[in-house]
Amino acid sequence: MKATLFAAAAALLLSACQTASEAAPQAQPAVERIEIIKEVQVETTPNLFILYTLKEGVTPEQFENWVVTTDQPAMRSLARVQSFRTYRAERLLMGEGAPGVGYIEAFAIPDLEGFTTEDMGGETVQKVMGEFMGLVEAPQFIIVSEVK
Repeated sequence: MKATLFAAAAALLLSACQTASEAAPQAQPAVERIEIIKEVQVETTPNLFILYTLKEGVTPEQFENWVVTTDQPAMRSLARVQSFRTYRAERLLMGEGAPGVGYIEAFAIPDLEGFTTEDMGGETVQKVMGEFMGLVEAPQFIIVSEVK
């Protein structure tokens, strides 16, 4: 929002400078360079991965529609979930065959303890998890830490 307002103000200022320079060609613009600074949010490293395949009879289209319309909005609405992404496993980089999983979810949850003790039992997570377990086969919930 701040960046948008700043950009709008800068555009008005540049417009005024151009109008003034058209009226008096010898006048120099008041602003030669405008630098816009973008605020960047730093994410923590994902600390929960979920690996799974779809149950027989569940199509990727059905599942991915559910992910976009239900899973992601619900999980991203939780205060403790800083980042949540779902990835489709498409192919192996090396070797023959298919990946051993169909999908991978990556969560960044800075307060993992609070998430497991409070959010996991809450209505939002329980509803989403109930639907999730009806769509997927053998999910592995893996808590990870980055090697530094």
